[in-house]
Amino acid sequence: MELILKKDVDNLGFADDVVTVKNGYGRNFLIPQGYAILATDSAKKVLAENLRQRAHKEAQAVNDAKEEASKLDALELKIPAKAGAADKLFGSISNADLADALAGKGVEIDKKFISILGGNIKRLGQYQAKIRFHREVISNFSFDVIAEA
Repeated sequence: MELILKKDVDNLGFADDVVTVKNGYGRNFLIPQGYAILATDSAKKVLAENLRQRAHKEAQAVNDAKEEASKLDALELKIPAKAGAADKLFGSISNADLADALAGKGVEIDKKFISILGGNIKRLGQYQAKIRFHREVISNFSFDVIAEA
């Protein structure tokens, strides 16, 4: 079944992508939830026209995302956390905590666009995260988790 995505869907595609999925997934989840519409010939023509009109705005959005990513490259972030024996944290550091720490440094990023490699952090040390500013602009970011004084 061919569908046109109306919203970003994790592990499937971004908005305005034409994707092929199994019939049940499309008919029972994507279409009723409003994530997709059927990719008929007329819907594909409308999509092509919309994409052509949006191309200039898209280029500007990519440039803005690259500027935000360059701000992030110059940033050095240390997240303080309570730690016990053997550098083990009380609790964990998640992508929401990283988003809050970045907001404190002046870089506003929604937590759903942050992916910490390896999942939640449970020990002190240096870690990597992938931050998606735009579908074409993904930045790798290094940060440290340090013991709270």
